[in-house]
Amino acid sequence: MFLILIPLKIYLLLLAFNFLSMQKIISYPISVIYYLCFSSCLLVFHPIQWICLNVFGYQAHKKSVDYLNLCLLTCTNFVGTTYKIENRETIPTGVPLIFVSNHQSMYDIIAMIWYFRRFHCKFVSKKELGSGIPSVSYNLRHGGSVLIDRKDPKQAIPVIKGLSEYIEKYKRSAVIFPEGTRSKTGKPKEFAQSGLKILCKYAPSAYVVPVSINNSWKMVRYGMFPVGLGNHLSFTVHKALAVKDYDFAELMALTEKAVVEGVNEYK
Repeated sequence: MFLILIPLKIYLLLLAFNFLSMQKIISYPISVIYYLCFSSCLLVFHPIQWICLNVFGYQAHKKSVDYLNLCLLTCTNFVGTTYKIENRETIPTGVPLIFVSNHQSMYDIIAMIWYFRRFHCKFVSKKELGSGIPSVSYNLRHGGSVLIDRKDPKQAIPVIKGLSEYIEKYKRSAVIFPEGTRSKTGKPKEFAQSGLKILCKYAPSAYVVPVSINNSWKMVRYGMFPVGLGNHLSFTVHKALAVKDYDFAELMALTEKAVVEGVNEYK
């Protein structure tokens, strides 16, 4: 029986390999069209964002960003991507929020901006994203998110503190990816504590909302080009934790445990 299972397993592995190889080949021409649509959205919405912010103010600018990300999500439908958001109705309203999530690709951000749009998500992003990318860089610089220099940890402290005070004042939300960098296989990396600790310290009335993301890494399994086809991305919202109800060590442990246990689609 054991000898029969060995060639069967090899056959299944070869079958999976051939399927992925064929998918990659098919993806090349589709990805060209996809990126043309994706890039067009970024170019079209850049001046729209500028007009909305400078003529009509924050709310109009936020709407433009929301619909930019809806368009970008629609582009991903073209490559067979679908989305599932679980337990979104459990997220507290009328309070500052700190979304804490694993990070697999840029599609994490696009989906969170649209599906969590009522919470006015602001991101802690690396400074390199603050220039050179139409629409994206403009929103990061002017939409309430913050840019940090990963090579200068001291610079990040006052910047993240400012974001904390912002969400505390306006009852909005910060999104932080404590892994620091994206996971190329989907498997969560160890969480860093410093960024979340600052957010919790200066936004004492906030709730930490753990979020587990699955399958986003498969969109970029070949790198940025070609795009992975036919992926089902899921975002699972876990129980919100009031910052005031926990000491930070316990809060950090509970948050990381919830996120990691919810990530199950990786190889």
